[in-house]
Amino acid sequence: MARAEANPEALWNELARLSETGALRRLSCAFARFVASLANGMPAPPALVLASSVLSELEGQGHSCLLLSDLAAGPAALLGWEDEQWKELARCAGPLPRTAQGWAQQLGGCAQVWAVGAFDYDQPLVLDGDRLYLRRYWRDEMLVAQAVRERAGRRIDVDAEAVRGWLDGLFAARPEQEGPDWQKLACAIALRGSVAIITGGPGTGKTYTVARLLALLFATAPQAGSQRIALAAPTGKAAARLKQSIDKALGELADRAGAALPLRELTQRMGAARTLHSLLGARPDTRAFAHHRGNPLDVDVLIVDEASMVHLEMMASLLDALPASATLILLGDKDQLASVEAGAVLGDLCHNAGAGGYTAATCDYVLAASGEAVPEEFQGDAGALAQQTVMLRHSRRFGGPIGQLALAVNAGDALRAEALLRAGEQGVRWIENAQQQQLLQLAQSGYGPYLDVLNTGYRPGLNTNHEEWVRQILQRFESFRILCAVRDGEWGVAGLNEAVAARLAAAGLLRPQGDWYVGRPVMVTRNDYGTGVYNGDIGLTLPDPSRPNALRVYFLEGDTVRSVLATRLRNVETAFAMTVHKSQGSEFRHTVLALPRERGAVLTRELVYTGITRASELFTLVSPPGAVLAEAIAARTHRTSGLRGMIAPTSR
Repeated sequence: MARAEANPEALWNELARLSETGALRRLSCAFARFVASLANGMPAPPALVLASSVLSELEGQGHSCLLLSDLAAGPAALLGWEDEQWKELARCAGPLPRTAQGWAQQLGGCAQVWAVGAFDYDQPLVLDGDRLYLRRYWRDEMLVAQAVRERAGRRIDVDAEAVRGWLDGLFAARPEQEGPDWQKLACAIALRGSVAIITGGPGTGKTYTVARLLALLFATAPQAGSQRIALAAPTGKAAARLKQSIDKALGELADRAGAALPLRELTQRMGAARTLHSLLGARPDTRAFAHHRGNPLDVDVLIVDEASMVHLEMMASLLDALPASATLILLGDKDQLASVEAGAVLGDLCHNAGAGGYTAATCDYVLAASGEAVPEEFQGDAGALAQQTVMLRHSRRFGGPIGQLALAVNAGDALRAEALLRAGEQGVRWIENAQQQQLLQLAQSGYGPYLDVLNTGYRPGLNTNHEEWVRQILQRFESFRILCAVRDGEWGVAGLNEAVAARLAAAGLLRPQGDWYVGRPVMVTRNDYGTGVYNGDIGLTLPDPSRPNALRVYFLEGDTVRSVLATRLRNVETAFAMTVHKSQGSEFRHTVLALPRERGAVLTRELVYTGITRASELFTLVSPPGAVLAEAIAARTHRTSGLRGMIAPTSR
């Protein structure tokens, strides 16, 4: 049976229809038209039109490229479409290639596509082997891969005997039957290279380890007094928590080290942790940063926490601005949600960290520098980057019900996860077949403590002082949070924020009037360099003590309280409920995870795991009818990327 000929008009109409129904972003349709317009008046091949629209759509879902094999097989599942939606597009396009090689031949012959190795005149699309890229993502992946390869292959001369002496003093002895001290081992490995990755789940002691690594760097530096150390994280919240944790750990170490190692001086000299945007010198009128290869960062050691949240473009900018002589330490949980924007850089860099793969040379060095023997099961040759990557394996929090639940979800064991939730052990609860009113009751109970202090009011002479009153309110608010998988609907952020505010108002705990009211929690949704607030920052709206009838939004950074006039904040949203994505880098005493009625593309194993691991003492899962939890645990986040393949597996 002959295949239908291409019908370009019908193809464009079908793309427009998919845009109208929400199956395809309008941007993706517009991008395909832009690419087609670059053919100098010649009609664009239907294969190019389809590939351009699919590539743009996948970019919006976090993929950095499009595998031609997915195009050949039909990308309906990848896009979250029904099979018939793709088949209708394919019918309009006429005969299409049936193999990845066929797609490569067709796309490689288009003027809008640069096939790597051919003449390059800045085409918008790049064909690199069996992957199709938007040019800027191909460029970013190449930059990250090259920088990581170079750093992973570079070794720093280390006096192993001296390092062993310091590490023995910084770490307490452990019983031999517990296996190697991976934290101690991580410090030794990080010291000998210009890049190190330390990954592990909550409670495994990533910042505890880095505090000791900082002390070790300070102790072994030739000129410790001039060593420049910077701390950074993707969000203001994560940056503040990093600094607070490291300061506390270094303070405890200072008492033990005494005058031999002036750690308090180190702590003071590091300064505050900063967001990556602030560190690189973001400007509101451009995507470019003030710091780049031509104007590098003035640092010797850069520590980046919550690295799973760092997207591809940001990681490329960071590595471009980092001097070759500087050491980069990445901290993060490889099993958490990837960044909101394109790329899953940390996951790509340490995807096989659990296996170790340490060479004989690495094992010999580790034994000499730390006294820790790498077990045989973790020996091998997994490449140069693996020699600079350590997975922390022992968690202080994963022994209890919350930790057991997180491990079950991470392992994809839905039956075990459901059994733990239904067991009703202290620390974990499950409200099945829930109605929204049950969730609102939880909200009233969880937010009651901050509202009690708020409604008591600040009274000079009665309370300690205004700042302490504000700090107490903020700390109580931060002890409880509702996390959502989706933004819209009854179980989404928008619907729940409105419903919670109404419930608290009905109980007489809040008096919502207009957009701004006393007690309103807000999340900043866009970086604002004028006011010094950043995307993800959360604050509370309270009366301005110096201006009657004026409101200020107060933010807590560690133990420091700062505020901004409410009228100066334009990009905020109410934050009784927030997405799991936005909660990364935060920890709440009691975390409530609200699942929607039906599993969508965003509800995955990684999202559930991330939601669970935001809880420090109590986790409550609230789910409506259906097998949404089991479906979510079965669904893994997949992001197409070429980064792993670009990093050559050569060891030294």
